[in-house]
Amino acid sequence: MEATDLDLARALLIANKNATLVAVRDDEVIVCTEHGIKPLLAWVREGRDLSGFSVADKIVGKAPALLYAILGPRAVFSPVMSWTGRAVLLAAGVATSYDALVPHIQNRAKDGQCPMDSSVTNVWEPYEAVGVLSDRVSALRATA
Repeated sequence: MEATDLDLARALLIANKNATLVAVRDDEVIVCTEHGIKPLLAWVREGRDLSGFSVADKIVGKAPALLYAILGPRAVFSPVMSWTGRAVLLAAGVATSYDALVPHIQNRAKDGQCPMDSSVTNVWEPYEAVGVLSDRVSALRATA
């Protein structure tokens, strides 16, 4: 049986401990080691198109799902995906797979919800989410 792009993306994500996101389309492979939604936000701002790519991402909550809805990959796999993240991806026509489907993504301290996901609780339009998430990243950077 021939491995698919999603199989390869998933294997590369697991094999590379520093990788946070791997996107594969045929012979093209993108490996990202930045944490959080920063790389996805940058790609949206750059007008990058992930059409035809299959993506494996360490954690997919609602915030990254809204950005993937703009970037347009064919499929997204995540070891941990939130219910709302999956709903956003499916509504955008992106195939989903995951190891664990959870009610929400925890913050890094594991004492509450991911701040990016909480900032888009009432946002369902992907382009509106870009502005909300950009503002949240700026606010968090200012307090760091």
